[in-house]
Amino acid sequence: MVTTSARLRAFVELAETGSVRAAATRLFVTEASVSASITALARDVGVPLVEKHGRGVRLTTAGQAYARYARTILGLHDEALAAARGESCAETGLIRLAAATTAGEHLLPNLLATFRAAHPKVDIRLHVSPRDEVWRMLGHHEVDLVMAGRPPAQLSSCVRAIRENTLVVVGAPEVAAGFSPERATWLLREDGSGTRATCLGLLATLESQPPTLTLGSNGAVVAGAVAGLGVTLVSRDAVRTQCRDGQLVELAVPGTPMDRPWHVVTHAEITPSIGLLLTELLADRRWHRPTR
Repeated sequence: MVTTSARLRAFVELAETGSVRAAATRLFVTEASVSASITALARDVGVPLVEKHGRGVRLTTAGQAYARYARTILGLHDEALAAARGESCAETGLIRLAAATTAGEHLLPNLLATFRAAHPKVDIRLHVSPRDEVWRMLGHHEVDLVMAGRPPAQLSSCVRAIRENTLVVVGAPEVAAGFSPERATWLLREDGSGTRATCLGLLATLESQPPTLTLGSNGAVVAGAVAGLGVTLVSRDAVRTQCRDGQLVELAVPGTPMDRPWHVVTHAEITPSIGLLLTELLADRRWHRPTR
C-alpha cells in the first residue's frame, strides 16, 4: 500500500523535475508508480494537480500551490523524525545540512571531518546548492541548518554563528597588467548565487558595462580566472591557495574588498544532534556567536 508520504514525495519530485520519468528515476520506482501516486493524490485533494503539456505534463495552478505545502509537509515529517531520534540519543541522531557552494567547498569539509571523528554514529545529510536554493530548503523545513551569507529578512530563522568572509576581485597576473574594471571580462556564477548578484550590483556602479561570461559554479569561475579568461568577484577563502601560489592576484576595484560574513542559521528549535555540531563549530575561534 502506497502511503501519503510516498505520494507526496512522488509529487514533489515531479514538480522539481517536470517529468514522470525523471521523478521515477530519482525515486527508484517505475513511471507507472509515480503516475498512480499523482492520480491518487489528486483524487484525495479533489482538484487536478497536473495537466498534459506537449508530450509530458506540468503542474496546474492548484498543483503549484500544493507543491509548496507538500515540500514543507515532507520537510516537517523528516524534521520530526530527526527530533525524535536526537532526543533519544544525540550521538545517533540525524543532521540535515545545506550550504551555499563556496561554504560547502571550503568551510564545511574540515568541520565535518572533525565532527565525524568525534561523533561517528550521527547521520549527516548534506546539500550544496546556490544561495537561493539553500534558504528555500530551510524555509520548507527540508534542512535543519544552513551555512551561507546573510539570511533573507522574511525567513523565520535563528542565526547561531558568524564568521568573517571577504569578497575580492581576482585575475591572473597577466590580466592584472593594465587591468581596467570597465574593459575586463567578468566571470559570473550561476543564477541564484549570492556572489553573482553581488557582482552584478558592483558592475552596475561602473561607468560602462563590461562584457560578462557566465561559467556557473564557484570552481569554474576560479579556474577560468586562473586560465586568463577574465576577472571575477569571489570569496577570499575560495582563492587563498591560488593567490599564495601566484596563479591569481587581487585587483583594486572601487567598492572592494566587500565584507559579506558567513552565517550559520537554524530554526528556533534545534535537536541535541544539531547542538553537538554547533559546539564543534564554535570551538573554532574564527566563528563567534552573533551580538545581540
